[in-house]
Amino acid sequence: MCLIMSEQSLWRGTSSQFKNLWPFVSCILVLPIPWAVYRWLEVKSTVFELTTERLITERGILSKTKDSLELYRVRDLQVTQPLSLRLFGLENIHLITTDSVTPSVIIESVPKSLKLGDLLRTQVEETRMAKRVRTVDVEDGSVDSDGHSH
Repeated sequence: MCLIMSEQSLWRGTSSQFKNLWPFVSCILVLPIPWAVYRWLEVKSTVFELTTERLITERGILSKTKDSLELYRVRDLQVTQPLSLRLFGLENIHLITTDSVTPSVIIESVPKSLKLGDLLRTQVEETRMAKRVRTVDVEDGSVDSDGHSH
């Protein structure tokens, strides 16, 4: 008997508007307000959704683009907290992938309290085990005629 598990959403959200702090401040000082509104819409219209199998990114204000990254393709994950984000309890999550279309994904300014980095790391490992996918790091790549690496 084969059990088929349906894909479930684990998290869905957007970046914090904090990443627009300087554009908003410069709007008050120099630039026109429509630019700040555009930046606000740009952040609000970029939605990330983590499912049990994929990270789906939907972006666009008028026209929408939807990217789907299979979690087993995530090669490395880095969580960074510059001082400006730490002061507000936010962090950036950078995914390095083996996907040719999306080699890098950055989820900016998400609340640290979500522990999204840990959730992603756990789900990547679970997806790899479920799909029986292993990553192999090749340092040199040179192989002699007998198939031995150098």
